[in-house]
This record gives sequence, C-alpha cells and structure tokens, in this order.
Amino acid sequence: MPSQPPPPLPHFARTGHAAHCNRCLTGLPSSQIDVDAQTLAVGFYCLGTLDILGLLESKTNEVERKDWKEWIWEQVRTGSYGTGFKPGSYMTPESKSLSETDQFREFDPPHLIMTYVALLSLAILRDDFSKLDRQGITKFVRSCQREDGSFSSLPNSGDSDLREVYCAFAISSMLDDWSGVDVDRAIQYIRRCMSYEGGYGQEPSGEALGGTTYCALASLYLAPSSKHRDPGTSITPTERSRMIRWLVQNQTLEHGGFSGRTNKLADACYCFWCGASLHILGASPLVNSTTLTTFLSSCQFKFGGFAKAPNERPDPYHTYLSLAAISLFPPPSENKDDPNYEEWKNVSRIDPLLNATLETEKWIRRHVPAPSHYQTFESHEH
Repeated sequence: MPSQPPPPLPHFARTGHAAHCNRCLTGLPSSQIDVDAQTLAVGFYCLGTLDILGLLESKTNEVERKDWKEWIWEQVRTGSYGTGFKPGSYMTPESKSLSETDQFREFDPPHLIMTYVALLSLAILRDDFSKLDRQGITKFVRSCQREDGSFSSLPNSGDSDLREVYCAFAISSMLDDWSGVDVDRAIQYIRRCMSYEGGYGQEPSGEALGGTTYCALASLYLAPSSKHRDPGTSITPTERSRMIRWLVQNQTLEHGGFSGRTNKLADACYCFWCGASLHILGASPLVNSTTLTTFLSSCQFKFGGFAKAPNERPDPYHTYLSLAAISLFPPPSENKDDPNYEEWKNVSRIDPLLNATLETEKWIRRHVPAPSHYQTFESHEH
C-alpha cells in the first residue's frame, strides 16, 4: 500500500512573527502584563526570534539595538555576592544618592536565570562585552550553589531546581571558567533528580518534565570533560534507553506535538524541550518531523507569533521555542515540492546546548571568555 503524502504546509508567517516580537520589545500587550517583572527574559525571546528568522538587522535599526544593549547593561547588580543581571527595572525605585543605591542593591540582587539570558541577548546584539565583569559573575555563580549541589536563582535564596543548575553551567561554559561551580556535586544533584519514568524532575523525587529533562541533559553535555566527568558516565545505557523511550512517547499521536508530562496535552514549547533532548542524545531520527511541523503550524497566530496550542494567544516564549524546534526539526524532504517548504526550512540552525543560533554561539565563544581564553579558542580553530 503506497504511503500517504504529507499534508500541505500552510504559509509561514515570517514577517508576522517578527512583527509580534517587535511589538513586545516596545511594550507588552495587556494579555501578557503578568510577565512584566521578567522583562529581560521576554527581551531574549523576542531578540532570539529575530535572530533565528535572520531578521534582526532588517526589522530593527542601529539606534534600537544600541538602546537595548544599554538597557541590558543597566540591569547589572554588584555586591558582596558578585556581579550579575536582574530581571528588569520593574518596581525598582530611583535612589537619590549613591549610598542609597548601594544599600538598595543588596536587597535587589541579580538573578541567575536572568544573567544567562542577558549574556545571550547581548551576544545576539553583537555586543563586544567590554563591560563584562567576568570575575564578578563567576563569584555570583559560586554564591548561588547550595550544599546539595543545586543552585538558587538568587544568592542564598530563591527557586532552586534544575533550571538554575543549567544556567550556572551555561554561564560557566560561555565564560570558559568553571571555578564558580563544584561540578561533581552539581552532577550528583542532577542524578538525584532522575525519575523512574526516564526523564528528570525539577528536584529529587519530582515528576519527570520535558523542560527539566532538557536542563539536566544540556548541563551534563556542557560540563567540562574528564575521565570521571563525561555525559556517558553520568547516564548509563539503560537510563539513556529509558529516557529516549519516555521522550518519544511524549510526542502525542493525536496532534503530533510534544507534551511536557505523561498523559498531558501537547504544548509548543515542549516541541523544543523534548525535541532538543532527543537531539542531544543522538536520537533525532525518532522525532516525527512531519506531524511536529503540522502541530506547530496549527499554533501560528494569524497576526504573527506562536501560541502554546491551537486557538490560544501567542506570546514571545512560545514563539521563540517553536522556531527553535523548527530549526532542529525542519519539514522532511517529502515536503520539498510544497510551495511553502523553503519558507519553513529557511531558519537559522541553533546550538541545542546553549539554545542560541550557531552564529550567536560562535560570537559567544569569541567574546564572552576573558581575552586570553578566546585567543586560545581562535588558535585551536585555525
């Protein structure tokens, strides 16, 4: 019996997706005002979308890009804990004197996740990182690690789960400086988060989640290699097989998208979290890219942007992660005669470990480490 032809691809709303993120960069709509306290993260999703689409320079101007860079640098906080970036200027009072500012900053510390997205955002904007306090950021990362190997989002407080571990590892990888991380203790914590289902929970004994499974795997593969510190020794063959099985089963038969937990509905963001996890594990061929594309296309909003599911409102978070998933899993070659095939395929490839385009990842490796580090990188490259 001949195989059924793939369903036709809808129009890829490239310009609409860029316009949606440009609107959110200038001011969030009322439907998304609840994330106003995380402006830096929203900015990353918007800038990241423009980067994946290859439209950053054509859809923004030099003045806008300069203003965004300056605003990001304004979110730097330095104190006894080191240096990092805070989520934004939300509810930050203006101090009238330098002494008041210094006192307030101890109660308005930087945030580990926001420091990660700030570095990525500045790299997307091609900042030269001449202002970067590398030693201060390493100190800040060190101040966030707990006795059990996990990391908190704020120095000695805040959320503490695999998201923060991933951000600490990603920051250290970008800096090419692991002196702020007790890697062995952190890896032991990651292993304690492994669930009987096959994935990783947010914390030990937690339910397996697609997002934290990605955070665990990416952290293990970002960690500096050594005889006893290698992804292959942190995940046994049996655990790897169980993890791949769980991830593949999360691609729903009904819609083709991925769910984040067992027996849950498909959600566009998990198309990246679960898909990238399979990519890291070398199991990309097990993803049904045909049904994945069909699901993501149904999440497109008619005026631009992607929603978490069909008939929902779009937002920068799901827009960016949908495009990141499309980057990793473009429509299959069976669609090559489709008039919309090239539009769906024409997005920048991303590095699944840092969650950045390959060009931005290359910029990071050249400019974020201390000068002596990236000079060594360039000599190895040649």
